[in-house]
Amino acid sequence: TPPPTPPCPLPQPSPYMAGQILQSKNNGHVLHIGQYAPAPGGKAKALAFKSQKEMFQKMEESFKFCASCRKQPGQVADNGKCSYLPLPHPPPDYHRCLNVYYCSKECQKADWPQHKKVCSELRLVAIDRLVEWLVFKDLPFSTGKWTRPQGEVKGWDDWLAMQGDLTPRVDAILSGTNMTDLWTNASRPKPEDDDLRKSIWRVSSEFLSRPMTIALGFRLFGLNPYSKPLTIHLIGVSDNETLGARLTDYDELDRMFPGHKGLEVVMVGPEVVDGPIMRPPLTNSGPKTKTYISAYKGLYHQFFEELVETEKAAKPDLVVGFHPGFDASQGLDQGWLPTLLLLRDYEIPSLFTALEKTEMTYSLQILSELEMDLKGSGVNPFASQKPEQVQATPNKPPVYCNSHYFCFQGLLETVEFEEPEDD
Repeated sequence: TPPPTPPCPLPQPSPYMAGQILQSKNNGHVLHIGQYAPAPGGKAKALAFKSQKEMFQKMEESFKFCASCRKQPGQVADNGKCSYLPLPHPPPDYHRCLNVYYCSKECQKADWPQHKKVCSELRLVAIDRLVEWLVFKDLPFSTGKWTRPQGEVKGWDDWLAMQGDLTPRVDAILSGTNMTDLWTNASRPKPEDDDLRKSIWRVSSEFLSRPMTIALGFRLFGLNPYSKPLTIHLIGVSDNETLGARLTDYDELDRMFPGHKGLEVVMVGPEVVDGPIMRPPLTNSGPKTKTYISAYKGLYHQFFEELVETEKAAKPDLVVGFHPGFDASQGLDQGWLPTLLLLRDYEIPSLFTALEKTEMTYSLQILSELEMDLKGSGVNPFASQKPEQVQATPNKPPVYCNSHYFCFQGLLETVEFEEPEDD
């Protein structure tokens, strides 16, 4: 039985967006944390604010629509969050999420049977979407040298065991000036320190999930950075992934593979934001033991034709796409199809991630119809631990960046059987 038809997409190309999703109910466009955060070097973004307080207020307004009747901003009171209604028999460990809004007590009461299933998770979403702002300041926390071979680190538990006691590193961020400024200007009460420590880890895990997923691709395709230099193309990169990007963002690969032959990460996408990573890709290999980051603003098939085929950029050993969402794109022919066909016809090892199992299933269906040679799929052991709210449907269970993966290479071979000759 084939999978069901994918659901209708949101007003954007995909409902599965990287990073924290904020959908403005005024005009239907989607905003994310990067559009509220300071640009590299203090350069002003398109959205300008007089103060951090105003920035966080505007960010919170993106969530102000009634989760029950869908009334728009301006019809929902400031105190109409998930603390509006006193519950007669709350669960013993219940903490109100302070994340979804209601226009009345009647609406909150009507919505409670659905909301109670995700309320505790959405409480974490509400904390994390503010702590995530520290990615432009203090996060992720510093990580240590790997004491075990990469192949022996099977998941986050193994990775955390190598890091030892994280308390000093996390507490330095917790007690820092930027954390104080954050909650001085935020539009909600400051959580307990233990909640903030856990949030720091969850936000950092999303950042670290990217190099860890690249290393998963190495393992799945048998690529060894000790035997030769490797070039990795990150495709479909968004402004959310490149705003504030630093040349050190993938240094976890250097700690993972100390003394490697050279790694280059080329970030390619039409929404790439100008910054230090906006430099030409290498024509050959990167410097030994270091990860070199470069970027190209445009579609991947354009980048391939303009630079790779003219030998102005190195051919990729691995292509990675973090939850591209082509399964929900209405314009596959104009968007992802040329890139998918290029990856297939050039037999490039490719690994994509998804935010949830359903997205992975739909994506695999599309790849099967394109006769891709699928090499594997499943749960990513290095998925982000930070829950993401699907803003259009607040009571939908949160999703997680890079939670699933699927990989493919080349065209699926078909075996033709000869008709037996008649005697």
